Amino acid sequence: MKKSLSILFVLIGIVSQGQTKKWTLKECVEHALQNNISIKQSELDVELTDVEKLTAIGNFLPDINLGAGVSENTGLSFNPVTNNAQTTTFLSATGRVSIGYTLFDGLRNFREVQRAKISKLAAQYRLTKMKDDISLLVANNYLQVILNKANLEVLKSQNQVTLEQLQRTQDLVDAGVLPQGDLLEIRANDASEKQSIVVAENTIQVSLISLAQLLLIEDYKNFDIEDEGYDIVDDGIAGKGVFEIIGKAKEHRAEIKIAEKNVELAEKDVQLAKSANFPTLSAFFGYDTRYTDATSFIQTLNPDNPIIVQEIGIVQETGQSVIGEFPNMITTQVGADPFFDQLYQNDGIGYGLQLNIPILNGFATKGSIMRNKINLERSKYQLEQSKLDLESTVYQAYVDAQGALKAYEAAQSALESQELAYDYAKERYDVGLTNAFDFSQSKVRFDNAKIELNRAKYDYIFKLKVIELYFGIPVQDLKF
Repeated sequence: MKKSLSILFVLIGIVSQGQTKKWTLKECVEHALQNNISIKQSELDVELTDVEKLTAIGNFLPDINLGAGVSENTGLSFNPVTNNAQTTTFLSATGRVSIGYTLFDGLRNFREVQRAKISKLAAQYRLTKMKDDISLLVANNYLQVILNKANLEVLKSQNQVTLEQLQRTQDLVDAGVLPQGDLLEIRANDASEKQSIVVAENTIQVSLISLAQLLLIEDYKNFDIEDEGYDIVDDGIAGKGVFEIIGKAKEHRAEIKIAEKNVELAEKDVQLAKSANFPTLSAFFGYDTRYTDATSFIQTLNPDNPIIVQEIGIVQETGQSVIGEFPNMITTQVGADPFFDQLYQNDGIGYGLQLNIPILNGFATKGSIMRNKINLERSKYQLEQSKLDLESTVYQAYVDAQGALKAYEAAQSALESQELAYDYAKERYDVGLTNAFDFSQSKVRFDNAKIELNRAKYDYIFKLKVIELYFGIPVQDLKF
């Protein structure tokens, strides 16, 4: 019995460990990159470009078609073999092989292949941008959870101080050193801090659920993150100039690559539209044969009486008859030849070249060229706009990071000052030189300074990582 209970407790421990697994930031990012729906859709877009490329390459291959038909005819019909009309019921079959190949189409096929390659690169850049955006979103949500947990620790630790102060105040009140009002003030502070702790715990749960939803994790209850070991790690990017960061961003960021590939795609579309102005030369080859089970009639020489003599005219002057000799033919009904014999006897081939020269098609080609040229100019403007937007975004991110650093340094100074003020107020309160209200206000300011330092710290960490990402550091190489 004891052995069974031991095994049960071990199993419960293993299950509990599995349920309390804490996710690191790297694990969260990797999980999001593997399971996020938007990323999966972008991956499907990349696969579609492979289909586009396959279709473009297939245009270089000949078109080969096989055809066959079977029919039964009743009544007056034309025999497909003899082409004679006959009233009967017969079965007929036809077969055909046709091959077509485009010899020249204004280089359209070559440009289709080139366009497919460019389209795949554009799709890959869109996938890269999607992964970067999702990774930053996960990191931001992750750091928000850490910030909420850090704030909760501040509230708990300060409430512990309040409880100690409450006990000390109770002793002083009982001894008649402090008035009852000071005790009530400390108790009110304790109640307020406990309420703040409950709110902070709920905030953590909400932020964890938000992160779990982003990761498509359904087990919200047992989801938690590793909230230790994350600090400000600067690899020197923060010290670089804004224009250097902007230059690096223009070289590496997917937004610019996507806009550049869109320009190349628009250029290929113009070339493809112009291809319609060129003649098209194609070759074709066809083989066909036929079969029928219909009977036919043939005429043969009568072996018993091969010659017949018939009057063919009369000489007008003498009245003498003119006679002639003719073959004596008899009509005989014969059955259909064997199937394979007919296929061989009735086959035929056809081959040749076909030239198609466009003359006028209602200005459809001209209109297509004009539309694609306009789209090309629009793509060029979009490229310029993307560069301007990226420059503005990077500049704003740089200013935000610099501001976040200053806010963090200011929060550190403020915390040091508030800590000194709190220690001084605590010493005065302990000896009865200040009342509980003034002491509680000093403590609130100290608590708020700690919370503000946490907020400033994680805000700077995130904005610093944004700058590093713009500088060209891959997401998986970002350090926290």
